[in-house]
Amino acid sequence: MNSDDLQVVMARDLRALAREVSLYPSDEQLWRAVPGIANSGGTLARHLVGNIQHFVGAVLGGSGYVRDREAEFGKHDLTRSQLVTEAERALAELDRVMPTLDAARLAAEFPVELLGRRLVTARALTHFASHFAYHLGQIDYHRRVVAPESGTAGTMSLTEI
Repeated sequence: MNSDDLQVVMARDLRALAREVSLYPSDEQLWRAVPGIANSGGTLARHLVGNIQHFVGAVLGGSGYVRDREAEFGKHDLTRSQLVTEAERALAELDRVMPTLDAARLAAEFPVELLGRRLVTARALTHFASHFAYHLGQIDYHRRVVAPESGTAGTMSLTEI
């Protein structure tokens, strides 16, 4: 595995996230609480773009991005348009940083602990990609519950990889 493989999949999923958010008919529906579902689509989208901007942009790429994880789960103040912009920023960070990750950097220890564990960078990035896909699926289901007429986002398209 190389950084290009991860970048292609993660970029596809960030573009899918932007489509998912855009398909919500209203900002209110994006943030709507649904019984039995812990997080709204807006909460999960905010969390995902924060995760990429923090771990890829700041930790690996030195962007200076300061994560506010509490806001990711506690504030419901962004519009669909603002979340799409955040997804585009995360994609720009991914495109900036991933090409700099050669085999040596991928094999090196990831600069920060993840849930009390030390991982090599390639494994940490694989975890981030899997984590992203997990929550992207949750957003898709949330959107279809609150807005059944909203169609499909083509979330797992193979044409983009």
